[in-house]
This record gives sequence, C-alpha cells and structure tokens, in this order.
Amino acid sequence: MRIVGINIPDEKRIDVSLPYIFGVGRPMAKKILEETHIDPAKRAKELSSEEVNKIQLYIEKHFKVEGELRQVVRHNISRLKDLKAYRGLRHARRLPARGQRTKSNSRTVRGNVRKTAGSGKRKVDLK
Repeated sequence: MRIVGINIPDEKRIDVSLPYIFGVGRPMAKKILEETHIDPAKRAKELSSEEVNKIQLYIEKHFKVEGELRQVVRHNISRLKDLKAYRGLRHARRLPARGQRTKSNSRTVRGNVRKTAGSGKRKVDLK
C-alpha cells in the first residue's frame, strides 16, 4: 500500500506503519487516526481504499511530509549558512550543530576519522 508516495508495510498495525512517512512520528500518526476515525489496531492490509484515501487527504491537507518537508529543512539549513550563523557554520563544516562534544565522539558526522595512533608496535612479517 502507498500513502503519500511511500510504501507502507502491510503486516504492521497502521499506527506503527504510518511513521514510515518522513515527517510523521508516533504521536502524529495517533492524531491522524483519531481525526479520520480509523482504528489504530487495524493492520495496514485490512484498510479499505476509502480509509486509505481519508488518511492521504488528511495528511496532504494538514502536514508537510516527505519531499516538501525535506525541501523546507534544506532551505532552513542553507539560510543559516548564508547568515553565517554558528549553526550554519557547523553544518557547512559537517560537525555537530547541537552542542555535542567532538573530542571523543561525533565519528559519524566527521566520517569515522580515527586520528589516534596504535600501540606503536609494528607487526613484523613472518619469513
């Protein structure tokens, strides 16, 4: 099943499978199901096409999700870079922007750079 252009897992409950959409979390999924009067315990494959259309229309009408939301986030980051704000500079240098320490962590942001030396003992080839 596809909602807002995203494949939703059929075997999972609808309240668990809606967060597969970028921009929809568990609380928002719960709110969407309450507003559209759909049972959250239903599996995604058990939904009728009418219920799927209800969910789709509600999401499109009330929230920015997927491509539109990604575009907004990208625009916000580029705005911070243009302003030369601290957070913008951190994004530009691909460093953590929210105050995390970088001496020992942030390997994923920096690209798994390992600058520490080994034990100093070299492995000798056996002859």
